[in-house]
Amino acid sequence: MLNKPLHILKNEPREGPGLFETELIRLGVPFQLVDLKKGGKFPKPEDTSALIVLGGPDSANDRSALMRAELVQVKAAVEAGTPYLGICLGLQVLVKALGGTVKQSPVKEVGFRNLAGRAYEIELTMEGLKDPLFRGMTRRHMRVFQLHGETVQLTKEMTLLGVSPEVPNQVVRVRPGAWGFQCHFELTDGLLEEWLREDADLRKLNARQLSAEFKEIHEEYKMTGRRIIHNFLEFAGLLLPEPVAPDLRKAKKRT
Repeated sequence: MLNKPLHILKNEPREGPGLFETELIRLGVPFQLVDLKKGGKFPKPEDTSALIVLGGPDSANDRSALMRAELVQVKAAVEAGTPYLGICLGLQVLVKALGGTVKQSPVKEVGFRNLAGRAYEIELTMEGLKDPLFRGMTRRHMRVFQLHGETVQLTKEMTLLGVSPEVPNQVVRVRPGAWGFQCHFELTDGLLEEWLREDADLRKLNARQLSAEFKEIHEEYKMTGRRIIHNFLEFAGLLLPEPVAPDLRKAKKRT
């Protein structure tokens, strides 16, 4: 597996890999970036070590030839045991490809806060706390960025790992080694600036305020993203496991 690159698949040119790319370069993990809308080809399962599928404004329910092909290819990859991590549309494609459904979200979630000013946070479920994707996480709640108008409905074989109040299904394990996030944890300063310029929903919001809030939570947000990325790479066999610090609160209770 180690001699095959990881593939990052873009569903929209402006929705780039952000923190994924930063970390993969820093860690020396080989990867290939594939832009599906610019003619990039979905890799065969035997040609990739793992898949990261990014977001975009399209719907997994679209009847375009491109989306129909992506659904077939994602299903084939997951059933072949390829480690998979989907973000936003990447989650929705994963769930639909494996038998779930995609439907309109009860509310459209955009930015770092909802209309009432409440910060978007994801809470790990009990299953999420035990999942290898969240190994070493020091908090059950994590701040995230949202940009979606659809959500997923799971099959009974799928496992909910993270929830939020308004749109519950936020983090899902579809199969062992196949995960998806409705939210975004891959933002960087550059990626946020590009989205603020080009995304129609984000252009309706206060760009300065969004940038300022990202600056305030940047370190916590980045550490969360890095931990999830590292855990995924470890699961895929592309990175040696990092030692996890002991839970000092438990240690104190035992003394």
